[in-house]
Parts: sequence; C-alpha cells; structure tokens
Amino acid sequence: MNLDPFHQEFVLHFGEMGSRWGINRTVGQIYALLFLSEEPLNAEQITDSLGVSRSNVSMGLKELQAWNLVRLKHLPDDRRDYFTTPEDLWEIVRTLVDERKKREIDPTLTKLRELQLQAPPSAQEDYARNRIAEMADLIELLTTWYGDMNRLETDRLIQLLGLGTKVLKLIETTERIVPLKGRSRAGAETASTGTKKPKGR
Repeated sequence: MNLDPFHQEFVLHFGEMGSRWGINRTVGQIYALLFLSEEPLNAEQITDSLGVSRSNVSMGLKELQAWNLVRLKHLPDDRRDYFTTPEDLWEIVRTLVDERKKREIDPTLTKLRELQLQAPPSAQEDYARNRIAEMADLIELLTTWYGDMNRLETDRLIQLLGLGTKVLKLIETTERIVPLKGRSRAGAETASTGTKKPKGR
C-alpha cells in the first residue's frame, strides 16, 4: 500500500469495518482513500495507492456509485474519470442511511405488510401474526420518525441532536402535565352534558 502511515491506518481500518458493514474490504478502502484525498482521484491513482488490482478498483467504484457515496468528475484536458466524496459530512451520513433503509428496511416492511393482508389467521397462527404486527408497527414508527428527521435542514437537525437529555426532560415534564389537562377536559365534557359530578363528602 503506497500511503504514509497516517493515511494507511485510516484506510486499513475502514477496510476492516467495511466487511462488518456488509461491503467488500476493498470498497471500504477505496472510500476511505477518496474521503481523505483533497483532490479527486482516478482509477490508476487508487490502484497505485492501495496496491490492489485495477479490476477490483473498477468494481469497487461502481458499487460506491450505486450507493451514491462517490461523485464522478472530469478535469480539463483529461479524458479519464475522477472520483471524489461529498464535502458535507451530513450529506454522506444522510445518503448512507437512506440507501441502507431502501435496501434493508423497506423490503422487510413490505413483506410484513403482505403477510398481514393474507387470509384470516387460523388458531395456530395467532401468535405468529401478532408478533408480525408488532414488528411492522415498530418499523413503521421508526421509518416515520426517520422521514420527519430527514426532512429537517441540517442546521436544525444538528440543534435537535444537540439537545440530548433535554428532550427527555421535556417529555417527562409533559407527561406530568398532560394527565391534569385530560381530567380538566373530562370535567368540561361532563358539565356540557348537564351531568353533575358527585361531590365528595
């Protein structure tokens, strides 16, 4: 690998982690190299830097393009293809999460919905169908939350994530207040129907 120790350590780590994330080791290394490179790189430069075959680099670049994680660029008076990663880290994270959702979460949710639409369950299937319904509800809740978060502008998303435990404290405070409002509304509904609430003795 034709890299200085600092770059090499980062690239090797991404290659190791790539295999755990479900991508080829070389793909992880290619992405790490492009991420650290100040200038776009062509396939020959990537091959020389990583010490891997040209065919592996070509396949790796195609996979990264399919994930929308690298961008193709052309330089003046140069017919070769150059590649780079987005400068905005949040754009990279959003793209990665969105692609994983499309490839892993959406197909599962579709299958769960198909199973729920099948013929009425027999007694033997009740438990399994209830478990499937619970899983579908949870995934739909999470995907709805993801959709809401993904529509936020990056600055607002960062602010929201920065709130941390403050959000939990707000929820706990709300939970203490909401029941009081609920009882108040119930009392108002009773008054509107003309039914008097018995007085305590």
